[in-house]
Amino acid sequence: MSVALSELSNGVLRLTMNRPTKKNALTQEMYGLLADGILNAQDNPDIRVILITGAGDAFTAGNDLSDFAGGDRDKGEELPVARFLLSLVENDKPLIAAVNGVAVGVGVTMLLHTDLVYAGASASFQVPFTNLGLVPEAASSLLLPLTVGIQRANELFLLGNRIDAAEAEKIGLVLRAVADDELLDVANKAAAQLAA
Repeated sequence: MSVALSELSNGVLRLTMNRPTKKNALTQEMYGLLADGILNAQDNPDIRVILITGAGDAFTAGNDLSDFAGGDRDKGEELPVARFLLSLVENDKPLIAAVNGVAVGVGVTMLLHTDLVYAGASASFQVPFTNLGLVPEAASSLLLPLTVGIQRANELFLLGNRIDAAEAEKIGLVLRAVADDELLDVANKAAAQLAA
């Protein structure tokens, strides 16, 4: 079973993080597959919109720390996580996120690079970089204050507090919070409208 699923239908490429038993915690393999999907979409005229979501009851719990701890950084090759983050920045197709369940760390960072973000009512968001002694990645320390304001961004980054979908909508991190069972329908409808 692939850890990242790719499905093209009516101009919409759906990329699904697919490790539901691990809350879709991202591995280097997953990053590579997601990057491939986004990068390949750039030159494919049949793909007009990209939609990212997670399998099961989680968007993503962030990085799989055990996978990263065992990574070989001496190969001189670009790491898949770097390829993925760069693919988000360089992407020129409309990008939609359908956030089901937890979005932690890079799960929130990638939302700052999407055009439309929808969240299920049970979704939650957390950027625990400070708690982990890490620096926010992919310009999130610039983009989050521009999205939610300086004070809200400081609270999220410095305290690492978790917020729910209603609060995320209120502060502008997501466009709309909807019932969990309507999330994919709402996101797919928006994607279909853009693709048309």
